[in-house]
Amino acid sequence: MERYKNFSGKSGVRAYQIREHSIVIEFEGNGKYLYNYDRPGREHVEEMKRLAAGGLGLSTYISRNVKNKYLRKL
Repeated sequence: MERYKNFSGKSGVRAYQIREHSIVIEFEGNGKYLYNYDRPGREHVEEMKRLAAGGLGLSTYISRNVKNKYLRKL
């Protein structure tokens, strides 16, 4: 897992792991979640990858667009 840069200083995202067709996101105090091309879909996963690498906007994107559409909690 790679530590999320959290440039805003307000994110609940702690770390992430980018995979070919998915992303795993670890939230502060809430565990790890797997998102993939099946759920919530390729478009969301690719945007989440972009935001994770950039260190800004990932938590907001998830709460506004993805919500609880993760494949499973790890």
